[in-house]
Amino acid sequence: MTKRNASAVPPGAQPRHQSDADLTRVELTWKEKKIEHWIRFGHPIERKALDRHRSIATFAPSSIFAFVRWAANDYGTLISRIDIVRAVAPGDAYQTLPFVRPGGDILLKLDSWPKVERVLQAIDAVEALDLDPADISPNHWCHVHNRLIAGQEPRTYTRAQHDAWLKRRRVLP
Repeated sequence: MTKRNASAVPPGAQPRHQSDADLTRVELTWKEKKIEHWIRFGHPIERKALDRHRSIATFAPSSIFAFVRWAANDYGTLISRIDIVRAVAPGDAYQTLPFVRPGGDILLKLDSWPKVERVLQAIDAVEALDLDPADISPNHWCHVHNRLIAGQEPRTYTRAQHDAWLKRRRVLP
């Protein structure tokens, strides 16, 4: 651990970001029925409007969010995509992703409307348990990704899994 990361943070507490450069920024665009990029779930620490069609959502390290991209032209849909991403801390490895700076730990990455729709249904199922999709086990989103890529039905997230995740998170370093 470097001195910078070894600051005096009580165990179990989330360290605050050290600088603006430590944050993950997502560029959102909304031009009705043309280009629609939005956050489906997650907790941005800041949202800044650039103009009437564009804004920037900023996430703290370790935040999990779902980023949906959809675009169409006069002939139909060009792209339907959903990515569930964990914002990275300085020095962490990450994957690049369009409109996400610097990038993130991609937990789920799917395109085509049928698969995107299945992910949206999985998110709705988590919310039906009265849980925040940003707070559940990141492994669940990896599981959903892997099952849908293989053409199989993902298992639903349960309250018991969530309780186990909360206990595991308390003992993780």
